[in-house]
Amino acid sequence: MAEPIGPRRAALRTFVRVLGRVAARLAGAVFVLWMVATITFLAVRLIPGDPAQAVLGGPGSQASPEALAMVSAEYGFDQPVIVQYFNQLGRLATGDLGRSYALNMDVGPLVLSQLGGTLLLAVLALTLAWLLALALATWSTRGGTIAARVGSSLEIVAAALPHFWLATSLIVVFSIGLGVLPPISTGGVAGIVLPVLTLAIPLAGFLGQIMRESLLVALESPFVLSASARGESELGVLWIHALRHAALPAISLSGWAFGSLISGAVVVETIFARPGLGRTLLNAVTLRDVPVVIGVVMTVAVVYILMTLLTDAASHLVDPRLRLT
Repeated sequence: MAEPIGPRRAALRTFVRVLGRVAARLAGAVFVLWMVATITFLAVRLIPGDPAQAVLGGPGSQASPEALAMVSAEYGFDQPVIVQYFNQLGRLATGDLGRSYALNMDVGPLVLSQLGGTLLLAVLALTLAWLLALALATWSTRGGTIAARVGSSLEIVAAALPHFWLATSLIVVFSIGLGVLPPISTGGVAGIVLPVLTLAIPLAGFLGQIMRESLLVALESPFVLSASARGESELGVLWIHALRHAALPAISLSGWAFGSLISGAVVVETIFARPGLGRTLLNAVTLRDVPVVIGVVMTVAVVYILMTLLTDAASHLVDPRLRLT
């Protein structure tokens, strides 16, 4: 007969398990950031042209060879590629994102000044996508055969909508046709409605498909049938038991979804003339402002990692069984 484990020993095992999980997450985060920095560096090196020329204003600047040589020496462009690579890793490790070629300012404050607007847009879009997905999944699973077919069709169509087409359609309907919302994202509440809808609708279709399938499985599970047999109301069974189980896959994917929203912000912020990381990245690529490109990409990677950790923690809160693994 196995000897029972005492409270102290059980607590120690739990602490070691949690510590190991945290260490694995941190190691994974460092690896992802290193890969992002490496891929970004290699991609920048593949851009044709002289980086010193970009610093001096591009090919149209007609910079002299002496000026090009001076800039190359100042920024280290004349050093071997491997030296430039490790110099960049060293700067990134200390939080130094470099200095913008085009704006002649530190990249860190520039990125931070644009980060808030993009995060607000992504958070609102993710929240609205969740609300739409929950409503659509609940209606399509509890509304009968017609509701199931209509809901499934709406989810597929919504998930397939491209951001640029949806943004243009929303502008035509609500700005040009009805005249109720501005086509340009101003500082007010009305200006953010169309950008949020553009990002939220396709994501809601994707999350709705996952929730609907999970909800159908949950409604046939023994714990749901047992709750119904105990006399709990249909609404209580749905919201307390079934949806809690059905939301787990969507919660796990929310970290990825948040990253996709920030990627979609490049299109949305450009179409609606909204300031943020998306427009900053697009302008930096157009001007070949390499430090800004690297700074934005690394910032997005950090945000993605943090959101992945938050969704993992949320999954453990929703499902107590995960705390034992």
